[in-house]
Amino acid sequence: MSDSDVTRVFIVGIAGAIGSRLAHLLTVDGDRVDGLYRRSEQGERLAADSIRATQGDVTRLDGPSFAELLKDTDVLVFAAGAGGKGGTTAIDAIDGAAVTTTLEAARLAGVRRLVLVSVFPEAWRGLDVSDTFEHYIEVKKKADAELAASDLDWVILRPAALTDDAGTGRISLSPALVHTRVTRDDVAAALAELVHTPQIHRQILELTQGQDHIAEAVRRQIRG
Repeated sequence: MSDSDVTRVFIVGIAGAIGSRLAHLLTVDGDRVDGLYRRSEQGERLAADSIRATQGDVTRLDGPSFAELLKDTDVLVFAAGAGGKGGTTAIDAIDGAAVTTTLEAARLAGVRRLVLVSVFPEAWRGLDVSDTFEHYIEVKKKADAELAASDLDWVILRPAALTDDAGTGRISLSPALVHTRVTRDDVAAALAELVHTPQIHRQILELTQGQDHIAEAVRRQIRG
C-alpha cells in the first residue's frame, strides 16, 4: 500500500468501547491511527492490539496544545463520551467543552474532516432514565449544533441504543430513523466506512440495526 492510499486518522476516545473497535478496524485496513487515552493500562491494552496511541486528556488540553498532536491528520473522529459517569460535570467537560476544543484544534492544525459520534435526540423517551439524562441530551445537541455551524467538512453520526452483542454487518442508515438498538461492532464498522467515504460530508446520519450491508448503507448516503 502506498502512502497515498493510507488515511491518517486521529480518534478522541480511542480507548473507549467504540473508539477501540474503530482503531482496530482501521489499523487492520492499513491506515495510520493515533488517538488519546488517559490511563496507562489503556495504552498497554491498545499496544497489545498493535494500535498506536498517545497518552493525554482532551479535557485538559487547550486548542493549540491539541493541534500539535494532529499534524498530518486526514480525518479526526470524536468518539469520546462521559458514558453516564461523573454526573453533569463530566458531561459538560467531555461531551461539551472537549468538542469545542477539538473543533479549535482541527482548525489550527488544518484538519478539514471531523466525524462526531452523537446520540438520537429522542433516545429512551418514556423510559426510566437517570437524573442527568436530559442534561446529557442537551449537551450533545449543542455540540452537534456547534459542529454543524462550523466551516469544517463534518459528519455527525447518531447511533441508537448501544449493545455489546456481536456485530451483524447490517444496519439502517438515514437522516431520520426510529430509535431502536445497534451493536457497538456495527457502529465502529459504519464509522470506518464513513472515514473512507469523503463524498459524505456536512450530513447528520442516524444509525440503527437493519438489513442493509454496512458498506452499501453508507454508499446510499452519497449525494449526487
